[in-house]
Amino acid sequence: MTAVAELTEEFVDAGGIRTRYLEAGSGDQTVVLLHGSGPGVSAWANWRLTIPALAERYRVLAPEMVGYGASRGPADIRYGVSTWVDHMLAFLDAVGVRRASFVGNSMGGLVGLHIAIREPQRMERLVLMGAPGIGMHPTAGLDAVRNYQPSPENMRELLTRWFAHDPSIITDDLVRARYEASAAGDTHEIYHAMFHDPRHAGNDLALTEDAVRGVTVPTLLIHGLDDKVVPVEVSWRMTGLLPDAQLHVFGRCGHWTQIERAPQFSRLVAEFLGES
Repeated sequence: MTAVAELTEEFVDAGGIRTRYLEAGSGDQTVVLLHGSGPGVSAWANWRLTIPALAERYRVLAPEMVGYGASRGPADIRYGVSTWVDHMLAFLDAVGVRRASFVGNSMGGLVGLHIAIREPQRMERLVLMGAPGIGMHPTAGLDAVRNYQPSPENMRELLTRWFAHDPSIITDDLVRARYEASAAGDTHEIYHAMFHDPRHAGNDLALTEDAVRGVTVPTLLIHGLDDKVVPVEVSWRMTGLLPDAQLHVFGRCGHWTQIERAPQFSRLVAEFLGES
């Protein structure tokens, strides 16, 4: 029987930002998990089912990008893709990682893609899971995510109607935990500003077809066929643009591939990351 890798919670200064991250496992290859942008998200909420599986083979790091979880920046920070890319590159430096593979969920996938564009020498492989990209357009699901107002009822509606294909996986404990995280301290104020305050650029993809075609990192795209937040057509389009890409679509699955199809997702990712 494979031993369960110990999971630790750590903090590090990454470019002047006190950054919380989870770490587990060991090995020659480091895998960085980048969470999405939903309200109440954290490294643990996003990756609790993925970390143990990947940590059997790899060193796994799951940081919280600035503005999310316990990672906070200065008052004058401007949220947007470039800021999150800067933060994650500073995080790599802070933990002494020269090169890693990245697994990005939704917005985290977009951040990972921009890292591949800007600093390809720092990336081994890339997994994009339900990630926005070329061909992305506003959806009712994305609108619900961006306009969320904290309440247990609104969180339940968000998770059951827009995130999961099978609402039965949404437990009372999950709703309560995500709601409490979304309403804690200044969390909602920051979250709302990212996507509604013109001083910030949370909705800017900052992506062109030419930039995508220039990505040489081997890429695996994973998408739920019934994703109501980021349509599966985005991954079809991106697969045709990326020079070294493959796509796996899970039927009867929404925006939470890593949770709704946890064993299959982890196995698929682990095998892809292990390819020479």
